[in-house]
Parts: sequence; structure tokens; C-alpha cells
Amino acid sequence: MSNLLRIFLIAMLLAGQALAVEPDEILDDPVLEARARDISKQLRCVVCQNQDIDSSNAGVARDLRLLVRERLQVGETDADVIEYVRARYGDYVLMSPPLKPATYVLWFAPIGFAGLSLIAFMVVFRRGRSKAEQGLSDAEEAEVEAITAAWRKGDTP
Repeated sequence: MSNLLRIFLIAMLLAGQALAVEPDEILDDPVLEARARDISKQLRCVVCQNQDIDSSNAGVARDLRLLVRERLQVGETDADVIEYVRARYGDYVLMSPPLKPATYVLWFAPIGFAGLSLIAFMVVFRRGRSKAEQGLSDAEEAEVEAITAAWRKGDTP
């Protein structure tokens, strides 16, 4: 691989680290900025499905990033900031929602779908195998023999 291509790939990987946070959002204090980034990775964009606010370009995500930074600057803890956002937007805004009756579907639906898929695969596989084990009926055997004989003679059925 050429050096130019390697440099390009490294630059692209490093550019991904910036994500969607805009320069005017970044805090001067590196410790607070690191905390803000950590919190932003725990919060889901309410517009973009399955994307944290740190990597979302949506306007709502930007507003939430700014809100997180504002609350950190006034001295709130990480847990306080996350709870404040959760109180406003519900458990959906959390990338890992808590396990409680209201979120059972979020936690257990993928397991249920995987189980149902496995059962369906096993049923289809067993049906196909049982049909193959049955063999051909006498009429089907005769038809195969007729077709094979026609092919040997050079005729097409």
C-alpha cells in the first residue's frame, strides 16, 4: 500500500474522532469536555434512531450537547445531567435504558426474535430433510427414467 493511501486512511480514522461536535461547542476545560463527551455517548438522539448525540448532526442533538455542557459548567454531576435529560425526554433518550416493566420490550424483543428465527429455521430444515428421506414415488421414478432415456437418445422432453 502506498504511503499516500496510508496517510489518507489514518486521516479518515482520526477525522471520525471529531464526530458531530462543532468547534463552538467544545469547552475550554479539557476535563469538563471529556465528561461532556462521555455523557453525550450515553444519550440517544431523539430524532436519529440508534445514534448518540455525540455523533449526530441533528439540531436536537446539538441542543442536547449544549445543554449537557451548560449543566456541567454550573457544577452538576454526570448522573444529575443524565437524569435531567431523562426526565425531559424519557427512558428512550438513554442508550442503555433501565430494566423495568416499561422497557422489557426493548430488552427482550431481540432475544424473542432470535428464538423465533431459530425455531423457524429448525422447522424448515426438518421438513426439507424428511421430504428428502421419503424418496420418489413410483410415478416420479418412472418420469425420471423417461426423461433420462430421452436425454440419452438426444431428444429433449
